[in-house]
Amino acid sequence: MDEFAVFWEWLAFAVRWTHVITAIAWIGSSFYFVALDLGLKQRPGLPAGAHGEEWQVHGGGFYHIQKYLVAPAQMPEHLTWFKWEAYSTWLTGFAMLGVLYYADASLFLVDHERFEMTNMTAIFLSLASLGIGWLVYDFLCKSPLGKSDNGLMLVLFAVLVAMGWGYTQVFTGRAAFVHLGAFTATIMSANVFLLIIPNQKMVVADLIAGRMPDPELRQDRQAAFAA
Repeated sequence: MDEFAVFWEWLAFAVRWTHVITAIAWIGSSFYFVALDLGLKQRPGLPAGAHGEEWQVHGGGFYHIQKYLVAPAQMPEHLTWFKWEAYSTWLTGFAMLGVLYYADASLFLVDHERFEMTNMTAIFLSLASLGIGWLVYDFLCKSPLGKSDNGLMLVLFAVLVAMGWGYTQVFTGRAAFVHLGAFTATIMSANVFLLIIPNQKMVVADLIAGRMPDPELRQDRQAAFAA
């Protein structure tokens, strides 16, 4: 029994730090592409379809980057996909919820002084809140509000504040803040998995088939939490 407890503590330690590292990678790559977009410059002579380019220097070398709003004229020989940062962060985060907050819900998840419920009820409430978060986000983005980035962001901020308050009413303080992060990360990861990557795969399929990709595929209407 003691050996199992030690093993479980090491497992929790490994899952927690793996989640931290993958989250740093995800946020870091997201910040990099934001900075890249802000630094793009247009010049005469850019290839057809190119929105801008940028020169960078790092690690003793120069990098020449060009961005196409839809796609280049033909499929490049080598293509790097940025998706596993989001997937790994969500998967390790969910593993952390399972190992720490679900396996020992009576200690880390349920606060009987705040809200009386069983461990299974708390786990169900946790899972349901994550799924409902994506459904609400998807609905808002598909509604007329989704046409206004500023309006959408303000409403989403209000949703996050409401969820943060709600979590503090039913879970322990530690679990409440972890769940607010999980709520946000679920929306962002689902956006990557259900919208961004499928659209990019359709663009790639068109390039391979020699077709002109549909420009609408790049207009991710759910970009407020895009990775």
